[in-house]
Amino acid sequence: MNTIDVEVQLRGGSRWSATICTVGRVRTLMERWATSGEALGGRYSWCSDGLIVRDASISNTVKVLADLIDNGEFTQILNRLED
Repeated sequence: MNTIDVEVQLRGGSRWSATICTVGRVRTLMERWATSGEALGGRYSWCSDGLIVRDASISNTVKVLADLIDNGEFTQILNRLED
């Protein structure tokens, strides 16, 4: 699993989403796009609620999301979903 979509619901009821990709997945996409011509020949990659991790396992994803909450970066990276 190289890319996962997550939805997080915080205690206050707000809901947030993110697309989590591994470094390897981004590398693979950019190499593919270098051949296909997409994204200016693989020169960039972006995602509006993207989060790049080394390991997309559940345990690592939980740790990463908890750290983002603890250090106050959570709302800067994830997209808030409408109620």
